[in-house]
Amino acid sequence: MLSTTHRHDIDPPINHEASLQQLIIFFETLSPATCADLGTIYTEDAYFKDPFNEIQGITAISHLFEHMFVQVDNPRFEVKSTVLQGEQAFLCWDFLFNMKRFNTTSQCIHGATHIRFAEDGRVCLHRDYWDAAEELYEKLPVLGSFMRFLKRAARQ
Repeated sequence: MLSTTHRHDIDPPINHEASLQQLIIFFETLSPATCADLGTIYTEDAYFKDPFNEIQGITAISHLFEHMFVQVDNPRFEVKSTVLQGEQAFLCWDFLFNMKRFNTTSQCIHGATHIRFAEDGRVCLHRDYWDAAEELYEKLPVLGSFMRFLKRAARQ
């Protein structure tokens, strides 16, 4: 027997625009106090990866964000642009901060994040992309000189 699916039998795709806007507000207003609200943004088993970390679970992600406030002064994100397609989003951002040691002038890391939303609108996958060598290592006193030397040598 042949089964037919009628257009009205298929659930329409979930619109995650409101979830994306909530996520942007969360990142742009992130503080030690708002780290406690992570459960409204991420699923309990959310996966997170960046150039330095690969972790899973809301507790680990919360510790990561809290640790950011220990490592640097005045951290904040500015989301510059977004693309949303179905349950996936891509955010381009600047991360602004001051290092506690070495160079205390204002620093900026340019990066992007791939997000996947769960059906309930919370983030189940968060993958950051940014160049640690250019955006961070080159700004450190001794290591920065070495990294810039390596970059010049690779161009030749």
